[in-house]
Amino acid sequence: MVGSQFLFNFSKANAAEEIKIVYSIFSRTIKVKSLKTFAEEGKSTKKLRRILKATKSSDKEIRSVLNQNFEIPITIASKLVYSEIGTVFLTRLSSIVHPPRADDEKTGLLALRSSVIQGINLGNGNINLITFFEGYPTKTVILDVNALSKVMNKVESISELLAFFTNSPLEKIKTN
Repeated sequence: MVGSQFLFNFSKANAAEEIKIVYSIFSRTIKVKSLKTFAEEGKSTKKLRRILKATKSSDKEIRSVLNQNFEIPITIASKLVYSEIGTVFLTRLSSIVHPPRADDEKTGLLALRSSVIQGINLGNGNINLITFFEGYPTKTVILDVNALSKVMNKVESISELLAFFTNSPLEKIKTN
């Protein structure tokens, strides 16, 4: 009896519980759980409301981005995140989204790979920003707004960015 309790009493795997949004010398932390509630039900905490207000986007637009699902078979996603294109993309993304105190690109890259695969698993073959964050392998995820702003200056919207990076490389991998 004690042996089976020992074997099957695993602690919960690491998963992101909060997103620390860093902008210059300022930072704010939001709970992934409150972001998920907002995405699903439209309800937000005061803290989340203040952060969302700063985006100057409507709740409908933000919820749409958070809930936008991408259907990606896990085998294709695995090929994508380990491909040359995927590695380049995730390395660049690791300057925007990364674990706390990550000193190198490789740590961020590994965390992002894990988050994508785990996010698809949590979403039963689909991934969106919520399952992506829920699948992140550290308790806290850093979201660097300065680095994000540099990328966003090159594209018109987050939806355009997501569509570009999920559709074009995915089609190439599907055909190979």
